Amino acid sequence: MNAVIEAHVQQWLTGNYDEATREAVKALQSNPDELADSFYRTLEFGTGGLRGVMGVGTNRMNKYTVGMATQGFANYLRKTYPSTEIKVAIGHDSRNNSRFFAETTAQVFAANGIHVFLFEDLRPTPELSFAIRYLGCHAGVVCTASHNPKEYNGYKAYWNDGGQLVPPHDKNVIREVEAITSVDEVKWSGGDHLITPMGKEMDAAYIEMVKSLSVYPDVIARHNDLKIVYTPIHGTGITLVPAVLRAYGFTNVTVVEEQATPDGNFPTVIYPNPEESDAMHIGLQKAKELNADILLGTDPDSDRVGIGVKNHKGEWVLMNGNQTAVLAFAYMIEARKAKGTAQSNDMVIKTIVTSEMIDQVAKHNQINCYDVLTGFKWIAELIKAKEGKENFVVGGEESFGLMMGDQVRDKDAISAVAILCEMAAYARENGYSLFEKLMDMYVQYGFYLEHLISITKKGMNGQKEIADMMESYRQQPPQTIAGEAVEQLLDYQQQVGKNLITGETWTIDLPKSNVLQFVTKSGTKVSARPSGTEPKIKFYFSVNQPLPSRDQFDEVHAQLQTKIQTIIQDMKLN
Repeated sequence: MNAVIEAHVQQWLTGNYDEATREAVKALQSNPDELADSFYRTLEFGTGGLRGVMGVGTNRMNKYTVGMATQGFANYLRKTYPSTEIKVAIGHDSRNNSRFFAETTAQVFAANGIHVFLFEDLRPTPELSFAIRYLGCHAGVVCTASHNPKEYNGYKAYWNDGGQLVPPHDKNVIREVEAITSVDEVKWSGGDHLITPMGKEMDAAYIEMVKSLSVYPDVIARHNDLKIVYTPIHGTGITLVPAVLRAYGFTNVTVVEEQATPDGNFPTVIYPNPEESDAMHIGLQKAKELNADILLGTDPDSDRVGIGVKNHKGEWVLMNGNQTAVLAFAYMIEARKAKGTAQSNDMVIKTIVTSEMIDQVAKHNQINCYDVLTGFKWIAELIKAKEGKENFVVGGEESFGLMMGDQVRDKDAISAVAILCEMAAYARENGYSLFEKLMDMYVQYGFYLEHLISITKKGMNGQKEIADMMESYRQQPPQTIAGEAVEQLLDYQQQVGKNLITGETWTIDLPKSNVLQFVTKSGTKVSARPSGTEPKIKFYFSVNQPLPSRDQFDEVHAQLQTKIQTIIQDMKLN
């Protein structure tokens, strides 16, 4: 056992930890590998907060790592607002221990003299973001590991705009958290009178806000019998999605019974993530059985949404995040324009790894489309920077995240479900399906096909392997992709773009981020990005070509799929 691990273990065996924790550490000593992984480092408070496997140890999510993180966050808030009555909002999802972590967080904040608004029970993450703004809070926390497997939990930190921490606050909070080196520095109790529960009143305010996003309530009234199947995948969506759909006027909603009850063990799925077809499988069966019009699923904290529809052959298919985003952006742009509610300063925002088809839609409709780094906190930051100058309509990213309007500053699957159902009703009203709308957009703008693969590198050596891969690509970028010369290398860490043919360079005006993109003349793009929340490196592929007509959809789709597979093989990623 190395010295760092030994020191951490001894600290937990002899320090101010409860008896159950000490016994759990002793039990781990019979499993050296697990002991090492639990103590080889301190669970990093990254720019988004904490995320890790639950258990005892410095590298695990537990009462002590959560308490120390909260003490650091509280210290920063006290320094930032020295003579202010500080308010924070706290929420949590359906994961095991989420309620316990939320209450621990609330108690530590309150013990530091901070007024806490704590949701009385589980609630979606977007409602927490909304509550921060609604109550005029200075910060917030939601205890969730989003779509991660059941062993994980997390702690997402928010600022006063309802968005996750961005510079300079992210790094400043990290410094304060890292300065807490002992559980003895944590104020654990003594402020219960500063904790205010919240629930139904906030729900009502949030539902009213979501209702205000509707573009065509009259269309819904005419198609209120739209057959909707919804699965919360054992998460928080059950608390609000049915109520929101009722508020919109939909009367024919079936909740997938097998996945309706919140359960941190996620008994029907391996990964509670609507990106995974397995997680949507039961919902898909129900949609087929009922001959539904649309299927929707949300992840445990309800920030991601998955959608299933019938394709041009009448077969049920699950749309990917890019397809969903393209449809949602187009609807919010086009419908508001048709309704006469569009503004001359409207704008939309997407991330750098999201389909560039959205850029084409925005350009065609003469509105600004901005690219930001991956993560909704960057969308939130840009909205804040543009307030009073441009009107934000919709934002999104390829990982099944959408943000409708500016009252929530994080991805919001609750409002997305409502708008996607309205889109299906609008499509029915106009004699087409959502899939047919997508095909028509491919004819208009070009057929864009995207694909994502994730390579997991676990354990102590995982991060180093990922770092080595990125450095290798940075020093020796691929010269060709699927037979095409790579024209551009975009290095967001160095904030430099380079034309590999001419040698021309330019500055990338975005914050530093460890992302590399390789782009060919035809617009084929490969992006490499280590995950900020998991021991993974992600590769995003985007290819495109014209689609002359709907009739050629299958042919062109097959060609694009082949091209993506060729790229994966060429880069030895399979």
